[in-house]
Order: sequence, then structure tokens, then C-alpha cells
Amino acid sequence: MDIAIYLHALTALFVIIDPIGAALIFNSLTNGSDSKHRNIMAVKAVLISGVSLILFGNYGEALFSHLGININSLRISGGLLLFYTAFNMITKEAEFSSKGGQQDISVFPMSIPLLSGPGTLTLAILLFSHTSEISGAIAVSMAIISTLGLTLVLMLASKYLKKVIGRTGDEILRRFLGVILAALAIQFIYDGIKNFAL
Repeated sequence: MDIAIYLHALTALFVIIDPIGAALIFNSLTNGSDSKHRNIMAVKAVLISGVSLILFGNYGEALFSHLGININSLRISGGLLLFYTAFNMITKEAEFSSKGGQQDISVFPMSIPLLSGPGTLTLAILLFSHTSEISGAIAVSMAIISTLGLTLVLMLASKYLKKVIGRTGDEILRRFLGVILAALAIQFIYDGIKNFAL
């Protein structure tokens, strides 16, 4: 496994998935649910997201190629989409909507769009497209599993996390991660334009 690729992918995925923010939103969405239901929703959301990211990351580029879409076009459009996501992270208020009850929130909104939304799926394709060897693909896959594993742990402990970090702490962290994601997005756009020119 390529450690450099793993760390790069881990950083990018941590920034866009935001495990702490996802756990706080999960806590608000499962307010009033019993522990068993919360655990099932957390595991299902992470499993669905992990399978989606790894499959789409590995085969998304082939799909776009079949449709006649250049990978550099995807880098530019994906960079713009990631920048839009980063802009929203920095400027908009976090939405904590709580309906309570025993509703199935594993697919929507936890998996899509929170954990494996358009921005994350695009990032997965871009990360896998930068790897030409099997060790790189394994490194990106492990980064996805690591990030979602951390997210699962934080979701399972979200009641305690909410008490520790609070709304203010999450706001500060989300905006800081938004700035990092914006820089990453600009890098993707730059790479796409540079490769088009070659």
C-alpha cells in the first residue's frame, strides 16, 4: 500500500465527509430513537456509503469514458463542485433537523447526500484516477474505509460527542475544513486545465 497516496486520500476524504459534523447531524436526526435503532442506522449508512464510494470510484471513470467524457473535464467540473461544497461549508449555517421517531435515515440523508453525496463521489473518482497501480487503488480504498470507520465510531458515540464539542465547536471546525477543501478543489481545477493543455 502506498502510504503517501493513503495520507493524501485520507486528508481529502476527512475534509469533505467531516466525520464530526456528520456525527452531530446523525445525533439530531436520531433524537428520540432507542440505542438499537441508532446503531443499525449508523452501520447501514456507513456500509452503503463505503460500497458506493469504492464502486463509483473504481468504475466511474470507465463510465464517463464510455460516455465520451474526458477525465480532465471531470477534474475541472469536480473541482468546481467541491469548491461549491467548500463555499457552503464556510458561509452557510449547519442544518440540524430533528424529526425523532424510528425513521430509516441510513440512505437519505445520512448516506446521500451527507456521507457519499455528489462531491464525495466525484472526489472518489478523482482519487482513483490518480492511481495507476493496484497499491494506489488499495491505498485509496483503505482511506475510504478508515474515514468511514471513524465516522461510524463517532456516530455511535454522538450523544457524548455533542456534549463535548457542542454547536460552536462544530461551526469552527466546519469552516476550517471548508477552507482546506476549497484549496483542494482549486488544485483539482488546476490539474485538469494543465492536463488539457498538454
